[in-house]
Amino acid sequence: MKIGVLSDTHLRRVTDDFKRLCREHFRDTELVLHAGDMVALPVYEFLTSYKVEAVQGNMDEGPLVGRLPTQKTFTFGEWKIGLIHGWGSPKGLEDRLRSKFEDLHCLVYGHSHQAVNHRRDGVLFFNPGTATGAGFFGRPTLGFLYLDESGIRGEIKEL
Repeated sequence: MKIGVLSDTHLRRVTDDFKRLCREHFRDTELVLHAGDMVALPVYEFLTSYKVEAVQGNMDEGPLVGRLPTQKTFTFGEWKIGLIHGWGSPKGLEDRLRSKFEDLHCLVYGHSHQAVNHRRDGVLFFNPGTATGAGFFGRPTLGFLYLDESGIRGEIKEL
């Protein structure tokens, strides 16, 4: 299974660049996860054409806050994935987020705008960064999760 992963897009409208990005990178994914800070409802509505699962971020506006939960857990076969945005300082962020879930194989999060793909204590911590480059001075990034009988692995893609 191939899952596309976004976070921190910070868009108030669906731009042509965002449409092109999704068309190019998510055409062969079975699911897209968005780890919060879409900002506006039109972005979520656009992503539903890709079968999206999303959580709210700290910058999301009213209609999204009412529609999206703060965290979700998914099970794909034997693999359990947690999805959450994050809050506060980047220092200690992973520990704060990990404490919100039990028995995960993978924790997908956002908030820091920094791409992360590493394992700690048997859990894959995965942050796709920001695909739009919002508030970040590095290269925009997005991510992919691959699930198969051997486990879960992540890939960060620079745009």
